[in-house]
Amino acid sequence: MAGLGAAYRLRQEGVSSVVYDKLDFPGGHAASFVHEEGFIFDDGPHISFTKDERFQELLARSVGGEYETLCAYVNNYWKGHWVKHPAQCNLHGLPEDLVVNVLRDFIHAQHTQDEAQIRNYEDWLLASYGKTFAENFPMVYTRKFHTTEARNMSTDWLGPRLYRPELEEVLRGAITPSTPDVHYVSDFRYPTHNGFAGYLGAFTRETDIRLGHRVARIDPKARQIHFADGKRTEYDFLVSSLPLPELVPLIDGAPGDVVEATSRLAATECVTVNVGIDREDITDAHWTYFYDPEIYFTRLSFPHLFSPHTTPPGASSVQAEVYFSPKYKPRDVSAEECIEPVIRDLRACGYIREDDRILFKNARVIPYANVIFDLERASALETVHGYLSEIGIPCSGRYGEWGYHWTDDAFKSGENAAQTVLDGMYSGQGVAG
Repeated sequence: MAGLGAAYRLRQEGVSSVVYDKLDFPGGHAASFVHEEGFIFDDGPHISFTKDERFQELLARSVGGEYETLCAYVNNYWKGHWVKHPAQCNLHGLPEDLVVNVLRDFIHAQHTQDEAQIRNYEDWLLASYGKTFAENFPMVYTRKFHTTEARNMSTDWLGPRLYRPELEEVLRGAITPSTPDVHYVSDFRYPTHNGFAGYLGAFTRETDIRLGHRVARIDPKARQIHFADGKRTEYDFLVSSLPLPELVPLIDGAPGDVVEATSRLAATECVTVNVGIDREDITDAHWTYFYDPEIYFTRLSFPHLFSPHTTPPGASSVQAEVYFSPKYKPRDVSAEECIEPVIRDLRACGYIREDDRILFKNARVIPYANVIFDLERASALETVHGYLSEIGIPCSGRYGEWGYHWTDDAFKSGENAAQTVLDGMYSGQGVAG
């Protein structure tokens, strides 16, 4: 999305560009995979919930207006209990002792919190929700999703992602199952055909994309890119959406301290396990969060509810996410070895019945899934971005900016990097970007 965003912005100004992609298919992290069994799975769960009307129109144009509009239904699973999302506002039905302790600690936290004392994400959770809820829900999820402890993370990434309720909302959700919807994703869009990658259609047709080009070396002085197959190309300006730990070591003359700084940038690696089942009614939720440490997967999404064209007739589909990270939780199993534990826990949670037939199963590794906002990120990123700015390579996308980008963020990030190029061109500066 970042590369396509950059190319789109340049086209608006009549500037030609080439997008080089190491993969042999377009889309990057926004790719979709069509399987002969009739199932379509994205490279991790992707939906569009942007409120930006310009970007909504761009995506709608790209699919010729053929998209689904859905009201998001999201829930949670905790020790056999199904809980509406967000859990902090929907305690009804959970064990009585747990609810009492959550309410007690929440009220205490509201009277004792001191924003000045918040040093990390754990402090923020305790101040926002109290000890019982924080320790049973988001701190467990943090270990599963971010692969590190909440006390090792900053709060730079939060934005609207974790809802902070008022006391009245928590009390109401404890005594009644009927509560307002306050999740930041209220509705979303998804292409009718071809999975999420359907949204890329017009952009990829309008962009000069060269696939199968893995970068081996970048010479910023000669303005040359050398590829692994021996080819090379010269550039006037360069925009990169490569993950920073991959990019910097490729640059001739990169200082040792900058290379070292990239080694301190952490990201999760995700194994997505995709399963097709011969029954449609496995769930009403579009996605579900799992707080139990013993449940193998962290989150489930259900593509058959995004569009009926993602599965064969009468079937359903599940995508499970299992997280690792080179820095905190190295993967010690193959992707294929994740399939059976996922199926085991799908059965344990009631998604798969004894008489169901599994029509499809596979697993894929996503080497860079989510940026981990650990306490080393900010200083390391300042060093890396400072160097790249000096040599005139603006970065874009989730892994170039090393941020928590959604689809629209990634596209706009590419546009912004392209604008840096345009500003350099118009001003006559020799800034490569």
